[in-house]
Amino acid sequence: MTKLFATTALIATLAMPAYAVQPADGETLAENQTYTYWLLDAIKSLDPAKNTDVEGSDALRSLFEGLMIEDASGAMVPGMAESHEVSDDQLTYTFKLRDANWSNGEPVTAQDFVYAWQRVVNPETASEYAWYMELMNIENASAVVAGEMAPDQLGVRAVDDKTLEVTLSKPTPYFLNTLSHTTAYPVPRAVVEEHGDAWTQPQNLVGNGAYTLASHNLGVEIAFQKNPEYWDAENVLMETVRGVTVNDNNVALTRYQAGELDRVQIPAGQFPRLSEQFPDQAVSVPYGCSYAYVLNLSEKGPEVLKDQRVREALALGLNREVIVDQVLQGGQRPAYSWTHWAINGFAAPEGGMAGMSQEDRMARARELLAEAGYGPDNPVKLQLQYNTDDSHRLLAIAAQQFWRPLGIEIELNNVEWKVHTDRLQNQDFEVARYAWCADYNEASTFLDWFRTDGYNSGKWSNEEYDRLLAEAATAEDTTPLYQRAEEILAEEVPAVFVYHYAKVDMINPAIKGLPRENLLNTWYAKDLYRTDE
Repeated sequence: MTKLFATTALIATLAMPAYAVQPADGETLAENQTYTYWLLDAIKSLDPAKNTDVEGSDALRSLFEGLMIEDASGAMVPGMAESHEVSDDQLTYTFKLRDANWSNGEPVTAQDFVYAWQRVVNPETASEYAWYMELMNIENASAVVAGEMAPDQLGVRAVDDKTLEVTLSKPTPYFLNTLSHTTAYPVPRAVVEEHGDAWTQPQNLVGNGAYTLASHNLGVEIAFQKNPEYWDAENVLMETVRGVTVNDNNVALTRYQAGELDRVQIPAGQFPRLSEQFPDQAVSVPYGCSYAYVLNLSEKGPEVLKDQRVREALALGLNREVIVDQVLQGGQRPAYSWTHWAINGFAAPEGGMAGMSQEDRMARARELLAEAGYGPDNPVKLQLQYNTDDSHRLLAIAAQQFWRPLGIEIELNNVEWKVHTDRLQNQDFEVARYAWCADYNEASTFLDWFRTDGYNSGKWSNEEYDRLLAEAATAEDTTPLYQRAEEILAEEVPAVFVYHYAKVDMINPAIKGLPRENLLNTWYAKDLYRTDE
């Protein structure tokens, strides 16, 4: 393991005030400081090593805190790390931890980070996000994940209780941006080892975040209470936070309008009406997620999808403009790349189907299907799986209608979220609705998904693509590499890209502190407060 060089470059994240809530002049705080938000699905896991969902991440940011956190614009600011230094070769980062306690009063130490990160890459943990430590380029992460080295060989060590040293395998410009992700959170070893899988139950969970877990009725409600042991507790105003699961978005909107929820996603097609009626509540801002129909190219996948011409016809035949303008109507944009258009520094490649009319796309799709031996007289038959949500249903019906004239017959299959994700992970699907939300604001957070050893539920593989992303990890100019990677995705079509998200919500005007300029929509309950209506 590389030692910290004697001469170090000091990075300007010295001790600074936390990003704390500051009520504006003239605002009066409500006596009842509570915030209740909507959840579409049950939170699968509250274990930082095992969570894979946006909803789970939102909850974990209340219960735990990483080395870095994000401010309202998405910029990195100190969390548990009060300051840090980086070696001249950009391979060794040394973090000084602030004085902070776990919710049980025990001090948070560098060893807690070492244990947590080693636990993520340990194959015995079966973390679906173990690859994230590889993406961070932590020394030996890939070998540990592959079972070729012991977890204690991961490039992270506690110099002392308040000093954490991280060694990278190669310079990684976005490394600091990865540290606010829930996978990089510390966990309390004694609690995990005492309770095993039950350590995340309300009666057992110990965190270092601004809140403790008051209750969790899976698929019904989760509740958090302000943590008096949190290092910045005096600046936390919101006392109680609740997430309420409502599988029907329209029902959730009704509950919002009845005053039961403070924030809810606006159902597809309803933003124009609601923004006109409630301009102080209806909000649409760019959101760093992309929606796609993933194609199963694994050995379990249907033979018809092995034909690149069929996959390209699927992509050409989907009318994205109708989807965003007539179905969703909330500020979303058509997706002709996997990477979200607003990601920092990203420039999509020019040309391709984005420059074609839908009429020309349909004509080309018919040609490709005919070449492959398919058409209305010999239709392609596929099953499209999506998880329970009215917007997903409406989009699936639209896709079904767009593809039917080409001789592509789609059977729709609606399943619950857990079933849906389990089938994706096990390649038990043909075509599946999926969305990816950026883990950090750089294009690799999207493009790494399709690496051969990435999340990549459809198991597509391309050597040139893998090489481009490996090269981009240390390249001074990533733009041509990322553009070529997107071109390969457009050529090979491992998924049909549908649209880039906007965050389209109804928000109670009394709730302050929710970010409007953070592309990742990373919010922290500790930054919220309720004003007196």
